[in-house]
Amino acid sequence: MSKSEIITIMICFHFNSYRNFQHYYMFFVKEHLADMFPHQLSYNRFLELEARVSVEMMMFLQICCFGRCTGISFIDSTCIPVCHNKRIYRNRVFKDYATRGKSTMGWYFGF
Repeated sequence: MSKSEIITIMICFHFNSYRNFQHYYMFFVKEHLADMFPHQLSYNRFLELEARVSVEMMMFLQICCFGRCTGISFIDSTCIPVCHNKRIYRNRVFKDYATRGKSTMGWYFGF
């Protein structure tokens, strides 16, 4: 299996609804994509080769897939709680940064 085929399988995994890569490789790639990847490897051997192509994959993602900044940024509004509400006054690590906030799940102390 070539490096480009391994990178293609790794990228396609993120565009599918599979949560487990082993399940994706064993039941989707080996069965449904057998005609696209004729020289398939065992799952264990694929994982060994996956580590070898990580640098090439990161270079590909850096060059081709990351978009340019247009000046417009979107921020995820998910709250990041720092500690339990009862321990707010004892927290020293994020004392100057974290604040109290309210989300759909209730009150929290964090970002």
